[in-house]
Amino acid sequence: MPNEFRVLVSDGMSDVGLAALRAAPHLQVDVKTDLSPAQLLAEIPAYDALLVRSATQVTAELLRAGTRLRVVGRAGVGVDNIDVDAATQAGIVVVNAPTGNVVAAAEHTIALLMAMARNIAQADAHVRAGLWKRNQFMGVEVRGKLLGTVGLGRVAQEVVRRAQGLGMAVIAYDPYVTAEYASQRGVELADLDSVVTRADFLTLHVPLTPQTRNLIGREQLARMQPTARLINVARGGIVDEEALAESLHARRLAGAALDVYEHEPLAADSPLRSCPHLVLSPHLGGSTVEAQEKVAEDVALQVLEVLNDRPAAYAVNAPILPPKDLERLVPYIDLAERMGRFMRQLGAQGMGDVELTAEGDLAEFDLSYIRAAVIKGMLADVLSARVNLVNASLLAEKRGMKLIERKKHQREFAYENLLTLCSTSGTQRWTVRGAILQDAPHIVAIDDLWVDFPAAGHVLLALHYDRPGIIGAVGTLLGNADVNISFMHVGRRSPRSEAIMALGTDEATPPELQARIGALPHIQWLKAIQL
Repeated sequence: MPNEFRVLVSDGMSDVGLAALRAAPHLQVDVKTDLSPAQLLAEIPAYDALLVRSATQVTAELLRAGTRLRVVGRAGVGVDNIDVDAATQAGIVVVNAPTGNVVAAAEHTIALLMAMARNIAQADAHVRAGLWKRNQFMGVEVRGKLLGTVGLGRVAQEVVRRAQGLGMAVIAYDPYVTAEYASQRGVELADLDSVVTRADFLTLHVPLTPQTRNLIGREQLARMQPTARLINVARGGIVDEEALAESLHARRLAGAALDVYEHEPLAADSPLRSCPHLVLSPHLGGSTVEAQEKVAEDVALQVLEVLNDRPAAYAVNAPILPPKDLERLVPYIDLAERMGRFMRQLGAQGMGDVELTAEGDLAEFDLSYIRAAVIKGMLADVLSARVNLVNASLLAEKRGMKLIERKKHQREFAYENLLTLCSTSGTQRWTVRGAILQDAPHIVAIDDLWVDFPAAGHVLLALHYDRPGIIGAVGTLLGNADVNISFMHVGRRSPRSEAIMALGTDEATPPELQARIGALPHIQWLKAIQL
């Protein structure tokens, strides 16, 4: 890393998982898990990254105070404790670890299911009290029973596999998956009402959103079979806790098991504490040694990616791409940002419509990151606000810039993959084309002139009429000023016609020297570009 970065860990986290951060050069990791909200607010301006679990509340006020913050990492799945909208506005990447505790959460779901089926918790308390009335704890077998799952995401699928191994059939409600997708997993897809009314065991696996808050309320609980049992290891607030307590006290439900609650820790006077046939655990879904190591490691590695100006695998407020796709696109994301910077320095100020065209195999991919990278390149040195892949589109919209995306699956030019950027600024229209050649970003054409040079370092770009001695004159001026030329490429339409010359230099060309070069005969314009 080129700079010294500071990372604050404000919630307890696995030391094994944080090893990647501690091993990184130019990075300081501070673990401070006992900060009050006021203390955290005072500390945060000194940090570039914040790592939390579920205890720390990452509010809009905290994010505004974090003037250096580039990334907030959540070691776990849910980001209810993070104001994601405020982070996006501030250009702060929010990353989580959605896969690290999937197995742990699924196993805890099955553990609660079995505990309910066999009255484990109640029987344990009974024996500890010195009693032995076995007939009070008659259980049910789960074999042959119907498991209903609300949501069919990662955790739910792990639960389904384990339930099927126990001989259960599965029915699911998830408006975002197809019947074919469910069928491939041996699951019947149905509407919410059917799942609620038919399930012997109902398990919830959805995030807490305005749409899912109290998703299982009085109406749904009333429709469940009196022999049915409910499990929630997802998020508190999805179940109406008051309605659930009423159903259990009235014996309209055979049982329930909760690991998450609307307010945590659970209040001492919560009606849930006195409910019969209710198993309670204190948010243990992801609490295994293996899961805590994995989520801490996953989020730490993503923090390193963001601090290195690379896209994270699980950015909550940015598009999520499959890891293989992201790996394939990373060079083109870098190229797109360089092309955006190049376009702006050509003179494309006050941009209106900007057209981005992907040609070749690249057109098969989601271009969200590439599109955002172009905007970042065009705006980063124009705005005082931080511009990154998270807020680039939002800032472009506020400036009235409209980015139009086009895809050409058939190659028009002799490049395996080609990015083309067109921008209109007043009466001037610029076109820049770029490609990855020998694993490095290259500019390969400017307007209709083909010229291939590395998109890196200091570049002097001159539009001129192709005449004898021009290249030598430019080289002489640079040499006399002790400016070393690293490369020189020329593209022209035909001999002695309009041409473009790109010279790479090891150092910036002073403005007075630029003026002398620009005054040479036959040079129409000269631009100094820093990539």
